[in-house]
Amino acid sequence: MFSSGYMLLAGAIMLVSMFVSNKLKSKFAHYSKLQLRNGLSGAEIAEKMLADHGIRDVEVIHVKGMLTDHYNPMKKTVNLSEGVFSQRNAAAAAVAAHEVGHAIQHAKGYKWLQMRSKLVPIVSIASKFSQWVIYGGIALMAGQGAGLGQNILIIGLIMFATGTLFSFITLPVEYDASNRALKWLRDKNMVSQEEFAGSQDALKWAARTYVVAALGSLATLLYFLKYLNRGRRN
Repeated sequence: MFSSGYMLLAGAIMLVSMFVSNKLKSKFAHYSKLQLRNGLSGAEIAEKMLADHGIRDVEVIHVKGMLTDHYNPMKKTVNLSEGVFSQRNAAAAAVAAHEVGHAIQHAKGYKWLQMRSKLVPIVSIASKFSQWVIYGGIALMAGQGAGLGQNILIIGLIMFATGTLFSFITLPVEYDASNRALKWLRDKNMVSQEEFAGSQDALKWAARTYVVAALGSLATLLYFLKYLNRGRRN
């Protein structure tokens, strides 16, 4: 159904995504060997950062997996993975503080986080079906149902575009959380200069995974738009 151009685009996005993901894992493993001089675990870092910001209704809990850390605004929990919760290194400090950064955003009503939260129910549905709707529209356009296919393609593109929008809204949310984390780690002297540099580098590569996802989604959306323009010319 799709040209070699699409296969090259999908392959390029996948390769870049794999590179950044593997680089993040490598950085995390490297800075996991840099033990904190203050001896605090990731959970203790998170609890202290929450307390310093006057947030007392958020719980720090342990979750399974590797790099599965996240903040749950519905349950108000900072969820730290096995490599963060009980570990006492620069990588754990960075990730724990970053997730608390999201809790602070929530407490302060950070607008980009609010926008992203509103999109979650829509994107959770659209992301599952958008490409199938797009494929169906393109198939019909190639056959006898050009008009119907074009309408279906437009619906699919709108669904896909919501996911792309979500990816770009995620960028300021993630960068702001990292900035809050690094500022607190530095201002409260929670880490040494070397540990701070490690935390900063780890969060930098974590943020790049979101940048790649956003740009990849945009590139794919623009590619699919070609089919809509082609259909209108025909």
